[in-house]
Amino acid sequence: MEREVAWNHYSEEEKKKVFEFAEEYRKFISACKTERECVRTFVERAEAAGYLDIKKVIAEGIKLESGARVYADNNGKALAMFIVGKKPMEEGMRILGAHVDSPRMDLKQNPFYEDTGLAMLDTHYYGGVKKYQWVTLPLALHGVVAKKDGSVVEVNIGDKPGDPVFGVSDLLIHLAGEQMEKKAAKVIEGENLDLLIGSIPLAGEEKENAKDTVKENILGILKEEYEIEEEDFLSAEIEVVPAGEARDYGLDRSMIMGYGHDDRVCAYPSFEAMLAKNETPEYTSVCLLVDKEEIGSVGATGMQSRFFENMTAEVMAAAGQYTELALRRALQNSHVLSSDVSAAFDPNYPSVMDKKNAAYFGKGMVFNKYTGSRGKSGSNDASAEYVGKLRAVMDDGNVFYQTAELGKVDQGGGGTIAYILANYGMQVIDSGVAVLNMHAPWEIISKADLYEAYKGYVAFLAS
Repeated sequence: MEREVAWNHYSEEEKKKVFEFAEEYRKFISACKTERECVRTFVERAEAAGYLDIKKVIAEGIKLESGARVYADNNGKALAMFIVGKKPMEEGMRILGAHVDSPRMDLKQNPFYEDTGLAMLDTHYYGGVKKYQWVTLPLALHGVVAKKDGSVVEVNIGDKPGDPVFGVSDLLIHLAGEQMEKKAAKVIEGENLDLLIGSIPLAGEEKENAKDTVKENILGILKEEYEIEEEDFLSAEIEVVPAGEARDYGLDRSMIMGYGHDDRVCAYPSFEAMLAKNETPEYTSVCLLVDKEEIGSVGATGMQSRFFENMTAEVMAAAGQYTELALRRALQNSHVLSSDVSAAFDPNYPSVMDKKNAAYFGKGMVFNKYTGSRGKSGSNDASAEYVGKLRAVMDDGNVFYQTAELGKVDQGGGGTIAYILANYGMQVIDSGVAVLNMHAPWEIISKADLYEAYKGYVAFLAS
């Protein structure tokens, strides 16, 4: 079955909406390159839209009525937003779940060293990356340094006008004979993904007692500009990300190239779909944005934590609906779109795709009935009945959508947070936006698919 290209059906007015929505998204991913930056921006916008912090609700004993809007911030790295519906929550919720972490490099806890007069930062890559893609690129440092006195210093170097950038060097082609014979996974080793950050030695009287004078000079700059010491990096979270803004891609500007489409291209329209709801929904609407998906959804801010379950209990309690049994029913009776990206068909690499079951740019949001690898290992595999209901929802909402698998059966595969939510007995399916260059420093998406995902999420919340 051929799915239609959305661009062929847009009026000029609709096309204008597509480009306007995409431009706001482009600005968002240009500014928000870490999970902390995403959550902070979403919290600020949620509060401006009338959402109450669950901590305030609990502390002041606020009673939540139908239509109440509330959010819960999980350590600045994950976020849950609720709009209390007309029906009791135990009848189920409509949940949009996505993640806001992306593949990158992190600084190690003891990152500074000097070698042959060059100051370097030692890194540890995060998530599934092709390591060779991260060399010879302009890179930026985003994150926080937590000091012993309890203060937290925000670091953002490389993306502001006039900022310096950093990078990982590569071997010149003239001397790369042995390197070029290696397999791609070994061309660049993880321990060689170290950043070059300076080359000027320490000057003046301080130089006499200094051991690594270039490193000491860099530390002096950090002390002067940020009031942080080398030891403070023991309690720091600094992410190494591509420097620069996301850009329109293609002569027709139909696409966006940027860092972190996986999975902010799903998180952003999910958030916007919540803000678009002006009327009180029949079923409680939820937007759940989590951390750590790229490394297995582990930790206190990942989907495997009890955060979402606990916050649902808090909202139910504030609404006067909580019992342990009611909470279990609320979770089991919920419907979920596990909003994560899918692999777009790439004409440069057709051999890894089944063309009949691949996602294509411009054909709308993507539904993956199952992901996993090979024999559906690790897959949620949504029920036929749930897929049938969603087809009706999307058609009624005039949403362009397509179905896909993540490549040919024995080619590889991947996973999302879907199976974790399904552990509660929820009806869950993977859905999202097709991406080219997935997990590369610069990924590509279609503006039409982004907009259709937004429309699909709005329609789902209203279903």
